[in-house]
Amino acid sequence: MKKTGTRTTYSHIIKKLLLLFILGNCFWAWGQEKSSFERANAAYNEGDFETAIRLYESILESGRHSAELYYNLGNAHYKQNEIAPSIYNFEKALLLKPNDPEIKNNLGYAQKMTLDAITPLPEVGLSKFYKTFTNYLSFDQWAYAAVVLMILFTVFYIAFYYFGSAFRKRIAFIFSLTMLVFSILAVTMAYIQYKDLQANRPAIVFADEVRIQSDPNEKAQEVFVLHEGAKVSILETYNDYFKIQIADGKSGWIPKKSIKTLRDF
Repeated sequence: MKKTGTRTTYSHIIKKLLLLFILGNCFWAWGQEKSSFERANAAYNEGDFETAIRLYESILESGRHSAELYYNLGNAHYKQNEIAPSIYNFEKALLLKPNDPEIKNNLGYAQKMTLDAITPLPEVGLSKFYKTFTNYLSFDQWAYAAVVLMILFTVFYIAFYYFGSAFRKRIAFIFSLTMLVFSILAVTMAYIQYKDLQANRPAIVFADEVRIQSDPNEKAQEVFVLHEGAKVSILETYNDYFKIQIADGKSGWIPKKSIKTLRDF
């Protein structure tokens, strides 16, 4: 019995030490990331954009990402007149914060540097409203909203159960029902966003100039030409080619090496 107790004690101590080790590593990694981000910002403010880019990208390589990180990286590339990386990172930031006005504004400036004049197909009526509403928040944000609303529903429902006054019960019931409806709506929007993430595969052209072909082979006929920074949607994959479509509806095949997908978090 004593030996068993000793083993349990040692096991408990080892678990505690392991937990402390893991927490220590987490705090150390967070401190390193914060330090790299601050040093990158300092380099950017001093006009050393190459160093800033290298430090921002080192954070991404560690598996961390955020709208602020991609936004700053987009700005650094913009200062270097690097069109495709600038647009690419602004678009990545916008995926995480769909309605951020500063990201949209700077993305607009970067897009003015591109050579391709692509006129999007017009969206009207319900289609425009649907797209605007579903894209108001990102997939993650809709999911977080659903969780918060469900918690509020639970709180108001418990309040309804414990309140003695009929008036308070009525108010708690109305609020709990409202939170439940909005929570279901948020879950629905998150699901729609998730399906869109799977169906819509946006990418940015990184080649200076690339031929869009009628078929996925080198000898195929040229359909049109795209330049650095153009945004496309991937429709199909075949060997070393993607079938892509641009905003005006035109489509064709492009070498995989010429573009970089956006949703690769």
